[in-house]
Formats: sequence, C-alpha cells, structure tokens
Amino acid sequence: MSLHIVVIGAGIVGASTALELQRDGHRVTLVEPGQPGGPQAASFGNGAWLSPASVVPMSMPGLWKKVPGYLMDPLGPLTIRWTALPALAPWLLRFIAAGATVPKVEATARALKALLSDAPERHTALAAEAGLADLVERKGLLYAYPDRAAFEAEALAWRLRRDNGIVWRELDGPALKAFEPTLHPRYGFGALVEAGAHCVDPGAYVAGLVAFAESRGLTRIEAAATGFDIVGGRLQAVRTAKGSVPCDRAVIAAGIHSRALAAEAGDKVSLASERGYHVVVATPESGPHLPVMPSDGKMANTPTRAGLRASGQVELAAVAAAPNWKRADVLLDHLLNTYPGLPRQVPEARLSRWLGHRPSTPDGVPVIGQASACTDIVHAFGHGHVGLASGPITGRLVADIIAGRPPERDIRPYAAARFRR
Repeated sequence: MSLHIVVIGAGIVGASTALELQRDGHRVTLVEPGQPGGPQAASFGNGAWLSPASVVPMSMPGLWKKVPGYLMDPLGPLTIRWTALPALAPWLLRFIAAGATVPKVEATARALKALLSDAPERHTALAAEAGLADLVERKGLLYAYPDRAAFEAEALAWRLRRDNGIVWRELDGPALKAFEPTLHPRYGFGALVEAGAHCVDPGAYVAGLVAFAESRGLTRIEAAATGFDIVGGRLQAVRTAKGSVPCDRAVIAAGIHSRALAAEAGDKVSLASERGYHVVVATPESGPHLPVMPSDGKMANTPTRAGLRASGQVELAAVAAAPNWKRADVLLDHLLNTYPGLPRQVPEARLSRWLGHRPSTPDGVPVIGQASACTDIVHAFGHGHVGLASGPITGRLVADIIAGRPPERDIRPYAAARFRR
C-alpha cells in the first residue's frame, strides 16, 4: 500500500529514510528548515567516519570519578558548562548509570553493533546508487598510540570491539612509521581497522542523497516541524511553520530538535546535545592518507575534500549557548602537534571552525520505533556519535516498521519505552 509519509529532518538519517521509503513505493515529503547537508546539521561537520568499530559507548565504568575534573577543565575532552548543570543533571545521572557496569556497556555495544557492522558496505552501495561513489573511501581507520602499553590500557574498549566482530591489524614501531609516515614519532603503536571507511564530504553527501530522492519524486518543504495533528490515535497531519501537511505517517529524524516532537507523540525521551567542534586546515602541507584517531587527543583526524579535519570534544551545554571557539583551537593545536609536516602557524584564511549538536541519549543508543501515543509516527533520532555511519540501516528499519515487515534487525534495544524506567 502506497502512503504519504512526512520525514522530519534532512540529515543522514532523514535522507536515508526518505530513500528507503521511496524504494517501498511511498510518496515522501521531507521537512527541514535549512538546506540539506548544511552547517546547521550534525551530518555536516562530524568526524566523517563510517566505522564498524564505534561500538564503545561514551559512558564506561569508572567515569563518575572523572566528572569533577571535567567540571574544572573547560577545555578537556569532555566538559560541562556550570550554567547548564541543573537542566542536564537528570541526563547526566542516566549517562553515568548507563556505563556503571561491564554488563551494561556490553549490552550497549551489542545494540550498536547491529547498526554499524555493515555500515561501510551500506554506504558504498547507497553512494554508488545516488551517483556519489567518489564521496565514500574505504581505506581503513587507524587508532594511534604512544606505545603498546597505552593501547592495552584501553583493554575493555578493545575487548568490546573484538567481542562484536571487529578485527584489527597491529602496527608496532617501524611498521606504523612505514604505514603512516606523517605521524609524529611519539606514536609507536597502531591498531588498523581495515574494514572501516570514511566520507570525504559529509555535507555534500547528504545534499546529494536528498537531490537523488528529489529526482525520484521527493517533495521538500523548507520549514521547521512544530507538531502533529492526531485524532483518535491516528495521525492527520504534520504541523510546520509554513502550515500543516496532511499525511498518513511521519518519521521524527530531526536530530537534537526531536525531543519536543517525540513528547507530543507520547514519549518523554532523555536527549541532550553533546556539542562537538571541528577545525579544517585547507590545503594542508602534511597529513594522514586515511583517518586517524590519536589516543592522546581522542579526536578524528580525517582527510576531506575541504582539507584536514580534526573533530571531537564533548561539551554539555544548552543548545542555544554561544560557541566556545577555544575548544576548536584545542583541536587545531593537537592537529599541529600530531603531524610535524604542518606549519606551526596556519594562516587564518586557511582555517574553518564549526560547532554542531550530537543528539545523544544517555546510554548512547538511538531511539527507533513507533511512538506510544500514535503508532503512525516513527522515531528515528538520538544517534549521538554514530549518526553518519548508521543512517542507511536506520532508514531500512523505519521502512520495515512502516511496511509491517519484521525489521531487518531486532529493534527492541532502541525503544523509547526504556526512558520510562
């Protein structure tokens, strides 16, 4: 049966979902206040990794001991703005609890594996179908450490990866130097996940996917969704700033802006912005030939079309809070210290900085499934650090739900109902 479906949000999840729904023969309208792939979206500025290895949650056992230090260090890898602490406290308590024990993080890793295990293959196929094959590169992903001891200090993280099917090749000393000669000599050990891939221009990729969907009949409305018209438990329309859009079904894929929409659909979801930054050095004199994650910086160093991008940091603060561009400069400093071939002073004209909002649940697992108050509405948000990689499989799961088919993956770990506990 062909339906009219409104997809709210034109990030990677919304774009992938629109294409999957079209594949099933539905008429799709995409609602997004900005240009698809634009800088207003997390899809624009993320680390660009398509990593099956991203199964390790942010919250891990023992994290609670570090929170006071995070509060005192405004430029650390994870920081919390004091002014936002009262509003963030419930989310933060859930965040700490989600990683309190090894069994909890093992369950999270399994839930993420289901979304990430074949991410490079799905993106390769999707990009090729949309005529965007040159935007996805499968060169692997490198984790760099000062030495083997530093690698072994993250034993739980790598055990979670191994338990979930991740294979890596170890590069010791000269082998690492030969593989990635641009790295600073202080890095003496590497773990190469050869199955990994990356996107060389995430913004253009998302824009291209939406353009491809438009060529297949997608209607796009440039407006913010503001709510739903629901009568007797059935969806009548999606309300937008430009008027109501009558429809049969709706998908909430609006990233950080999904929480209020989910609440109107009957689900109170714990969702916060893990504000992330990036800096890009255009025409870099040096840099890696594939994406690198240095252990001492915990940031993604990714070759992109625009230049060498360093992305990372987690800043818990209000969505509307002003950027702290010093955090982007921390990324730049680390980038310059990681690749000696870069100049110590990069001209400002060759630098670009960005702040975006990772839509993050406390347990690091997205919300995917039918809404409580109206099963005509489907959730597809809260992907946190894995949104780009897990976009295509999320779109497939949403299409399965709407079609009434058994979902390709078990969706129970992603239910909004878990936040009622």
